[in-house]
Amino acid sequence: MLEKLVQDKKLLEKQLFWVELSFNECSNIGIKKEYSVEEFVKFETLCSRYSRGIDFLIRKYFRTLDAYEFENQGTLVDVVNRAHKRGLFEDIETLRIMKDVRNTVVHEYIEEDLVEVFDEVLLYTETLIRIIKNSLAYTENICLKNSVN
Repeated sequence: MLEKLVQDKKLLEKQLFWVELSFNECSNIGIKKEYSVEEFVKFETLCSRYSRGIDFLIRKYFRTLDAYEFENQGTLVDVVNRAHKRGLFEDIETLRIMKDVRNTVVHEYIEEDLVEVFDEVLLYTETLIRIIKNSLAYTENICLKNSVN
């Protein structure tokens, strides 16, 4: 199970790289009423990476941590609660909102409506980055205890 954890850690590091790249680009653009085509594409990319990052973190990575620590898989709520108990994030309600923003992004098909969530995605991407870094640090401690990189 340690091998799976190490493998997923590497995948999460890749997720972090791409999310941070898009976040930095969009932070430089800032929130506007109208975007150029290039700016819109960058924000759309951030939205996509944010959504994949949330999914990977909660549905894959947190579950891998549970499996490694011999926790019952249970529901997604159980998985999130255990991740919270590990100290990977501060507030369960914030994570719920982040998932709601993800759902809005994924199910938004009209360009103008997507623009309305750019500010939320920018805000919560910063939180997502912090949670990913906390999760990687948690896993790094496990790896150090087991003398694995």
